[in-house]
Amino acid sequence: MTPMISLHFESRLGAPRERVWQWITSLRGISAELSPLLRMTAPKGVHNIADLEFRPGVRLFRSRVYLFGILPIDRSDLTLLELDPGHGFLEQSPMLSMRLWRHERRILAYPDDASAVRLIDQLTFTPRWAPGLVRWFLRRVFLHRHAVLRSAFASPLASPSASR
Repeated sequence: MTPMISLHFESRLGAPRERVWQWITSLRGISAELSPLLRMTAPKGVHNIADLEFRPGVRLFRSRVYLFGILPIDRSDLTLLELDPGHGFLEQSPMLSMRLWRHERRILAYPDDASAVRLIDQLTFTPRWAPGLVRWFLRRVFLHRHAVLRSAFASPLASPSASR
């Protein structure tokens, strides 16, 4: 049996919560974070999670996942268990490549700095095959995502943090 894997990523972003929320729920922001490593599809006319009716545990849409934007490698039935506008979400989506895919993304305030937020990604997943390779690749993808976020929301105190 393939073991469950957990990865944690955290970045300080120099922007207000509302601006970061808009980015992380927009297809444009998600695409910017993933590019050029991955590309995910969405139905025509969907530009933001807010464009969709949220019902906990009910698929929002099916997305195809492409490596380097061209090679189809996976399919995800994008499903949210929780949606807390302005604060975060909990996604648990059925995927072809995963027995379990769970992605929690939270925006937390800094009590001493209203101009910055902390963005946290917590991944828990069980790949169907090659767990070491999948862990390595997803770690690289999320380190890249956080580098893109820190660049988009430049903060002089921005620093990456990743743990196993």
